[in-house]
Amino acid sequence: MDRETELALVDGLRRRDAAAFDVVYDAYRSRLFNFLLRCCRRRELAEDLLEETWLRVATSASGLRPDTRLAPWLFTVARNLYWSYCRSRMVEDRFEAALPSPWPVAAPRPSPFEEAAAGELERRVERALALLPSRTREVLVLVGIQGLTPAEAAVVCGITPEAMRQRLARARSLLSEMIGASVRDDAPEKKGATP
Repeated sequence: MDRETELALVDGLRRRDAAAFDVVYDAYRSRLFNFLLRCCRRRELAEDLLEETWLRVATSASGLRPDTRLAPWLFTVARNLYWSYCRSRMVEDRFEAALPSPWPVAAPRPSPFEEAAAGELERRVERALALLPSRTREVLVLVGIQGLTPAEAAVVCGITPEAMRQRLARARSLLSEMIGASVRDDAPEKKGATP
């Protein structure tokens, strides 16, 4: 999206123009959903967080600055909702851990997202991403998958561009190591096969 179009949409959002909201919704809905899905790894939760993101956009858009960059702002709203959810779950989990559960807990099933990963490399990358700490994973998803620049991702994460570059470099290095370890673990010698 070019900057002129983006500024016109920001102006429309500030004026509560439903047509501007619809254009922004269509342009960013799938990107925000994919970001949230990769952060939380649960489709139902990602859908709920996405809905809440759009509710926040609708209620707070009139307060936007005229020069707002849409992608960083939208991803910041989604990210803040995700981390608020994580904090609330930590509090709930502390209280629930102290109580005995009367219900058996079923083993989690793979999500449709995980089942859809077709190629070998894609499965390894997804497996490695899932094992990364949340803050490391979000950096890779924002820059590598959602296409934000490191400077835009820094705004979303609330850190300096230099801190983002360092976090991104560490995240890429860690992901590379994990994928390399996965390749070595799957090598025929490890599985008892002869070369």
